[in-house]
Amino acid sequence: MAASATPFIAQRALEIDASGIRKVFDLAAKLKDPINLSIGQPDFDVPEAIKEAAIAAIRGGKNRYTPTQGIGELIAPLKQKVAAETGWTDPAMLILSGTSSGLVLAMFAALNPGDEVLFLDPYFVMYKHLPRLCGAVPVAVDSYPDFRLHPERIEAAITPRTKMLILCSPNNPTGMALSREELEAAAAIARKHHLLVISDEIYDAFSYQPHRSIAPYLPGQCILLKGYSKTYGMTGWRLGYAAATGEAAAVVEQMTKLQQYTFVCAPSMVQYAALETISGSDHPPVDMTPFVNAYKKKRDRVVEALRADFALNEPGGAFYAFPKVPGDGRITATQFVQKAIDRNVLIIPGNVFSSRDTHFRLSYATSDEKLAKGLAILQELAAEAGRL
Repeated sequence: MAASATPFIAQRALEIDASGIRKVFDLAAKLKDPINLSIGQPDFDVPEAIKEAAIAAIRGGKNRYTPTQGIGELIAPLKQKVAAETGWTDPAMLILSGTSSGLVLAMFAALNPGDEVLFLDPYFVMYKHLPRLCGAVPVAVDSYPDFRLHPERIEAAITPRTKMLILCSPNNPTGMALSREELEAAAAIARKHHLLVISDEIYDAFSYQPHRSIAPYLPGQCILLKGYSKTYGMTGWRLGYAAATGEAAAVVEQMTKLQQYTFVCAPSMVQYAALETISGSDHPPVDMTPFVNAYKKKRDRVVEALRADFALNEPGGAFYAFPKVPGDGRITATQFVQKAIDRNVLIIPGNVFSSRDTHFRLSYATSDEKLAKGLAILQELAAEAGRL
């Protein structure tokens, strides 16, 4: 990396590229009515009950700092929820300004310079860059061509400096959901090598079979991260939570301390609004099942439309597919994506999420009409690629 052109810029900032996702997002703002299959953001709005609760909280004066760890009214039921789902007893809990802040705080709380962090390739973009901000070393473990967790590859990547393993299921960008066998194998490896596992479960509601977590198999060595952005369309509201037990609970305690000096607290009115997602004495929880079912149908449409022309592993959750570019390697994903953009379809090349540039990420979090148009254009591009 070249030295900075100005002494005011730190080397750590120069070593991180601008997000390829955001580059496409910015491009979308310049195009006229694009078919945007790029951004991982639900196309439904925040449910009315949650909106009204946020408005009521603002009007009711819930606009000041909350305790760093979050409001007790939200923490108490979340502890019960996590305990019921994981079998953990009295988990430590921290309300976050989005799950992304949980990744930041967990890494700064747990990693020393030189520590190594494992994650599967393809990966969510933050997994590669955040360790570097801590002076740690990101280590991507190949999961091609099926995007499953291969225990022998994890084992082969472990060194004496390995400290953390990040799992994301359902996965961004592939949409793959880890099986019980994969999670149990990962937990066994973590116990053997005493690794801290960050389980990023931001897409847990968008599981098209019962959602599975590593948390029940790894008490004491797992930090569970969940959030509201995807489930309830609250991407701009910034709310999530971290939970852990045993030795990992000490990391959450340090995350809470670091939050005092960084994010301070999650947005106050959003915390109160989130109470609508939990059953109360005066209301049932907001039901997102119809939206999840609608996205499952969109997933099925994507698989049906693309499987004849693209190598595609069927996504088990989230709202992404990660098809391989057709043409037997004659064109890269970046080149294919440019052809799609020329047809007003926005997708993201796989090298944003991977060491390879052979696939692209498609988000089906859009209207049925735009999805149909986008899929038709991708089919046309696949036919053209076959003629190269």
